Amino acid sequence: MQRRNTSVRIELQTKFDRKEGALLRMNSITQDMRYRQSLIKFAIDHGVSRASRKYNKSRSYIYFWLKRYDETIESLACRSRRPHSHPKQHAEEELKLIRDMRRRNPELGMVELWHRLKKRGYTRRPESLFRVMRRLGMFPPAEKKKKYVPKPYESMDHAGQRVQIDVKVVPKNCIADPELKLYQFTAIDEYSRLRYLAAYEEHSSYSSADFLRKVVAFYKRRGISVECVQTDNGSEFTTRLLSKDERKQTLFEKTAAELGIQLKHIKPYTPRHNGKVERSHREDQRRFYSFHSFYSLNDFRVQLAEHLRRSNHHPMRPLHWLSPIEFLAL
Repeated sequence: MQRRNTSVRIELQTKFDRKEGALLRMNSITQDMRYRQSLIKFAIDHGVSRASRKYNKSRSYIYFWLKRYDETIESLACRSRRPHSHPKQHAEEELKLIRDMRRRNPELGMVELWHRLKKRGYTRRPESLFRVMRRLGMFPPAEKKKKYVPKPYESMDHAGQRVQIDVKVVPKNCIADPELKLYQFTAIDEYSRLRYLAAYEEHSSYSSADFLRKVVAFYKRRGISVECVQTDNGSEFTTRLLSKDERKQTLFEKTAAELGIQLKHIKPYTPRHNGKVERSHREDQRRFYSFHSFYSLNDFRVQLAEHLRRSNHHPMRPLHWLSPIEFLAL
């Protein structure tokens, strides 16, 4: 045993003559590296067989790391197993042909470049050419996209200053009749978070116009005058993205103009701009639609009215843990 330990120490002493760069240098020391260091130190002091029994590792595993160990913990890091060469890699003649052709034709597309190379004896596939050109840095760097800087949120000063409106499709698993379609129209005041919900069978501009009149009446009964309504770009609200005629208005837009309400549409494909009503729909799914079933439109309206009453009395953190009803009563 003493002879084996002596041979291990002699082998370690010979490793200090290796060239610089042969060892992998690590910026961080992992837990596995510390584990291997303790294993190797125990093997040096007490022998490989005893270390194998203590650490439950094979002798070949210990000899493998003993061969790498040079009394630095960095030498116990895992190295890349990527091969340094490949039997089918591009030869220097092929690389020179690619560089010369690219230098003479800097604006040429890759497929056309491959076609010309093929006429000059290049036998590789276009995929191989693409990988080589990418590795050699022959593709122009991608243009950096301008970072999107969102506008600061405009806080509301009083109730009714802006109301967000959106539509939620009732999940099919909540409806007993497979042929019945139900929709929840939602309005939420950005200042007080007071909501109004209504049930419809039709997802159209007629339904949205009828809902807008009910919204105005609902908030008016509570002393709130609706000044602005914000919606997405759905066809039930506007056709500004579908029609070239800017003067063409939907029934919803005509109703808003009749009631003297300013309309505001969010940026296309940006639902976060209507975030309050979108978040309320997520809460509806969690608190309401996950536990209820509906057998008809009237049944849905009855259950939705009860859910509306509960939600308007639910405490909210943005309101300092007051419900919308309590917040408006202050």
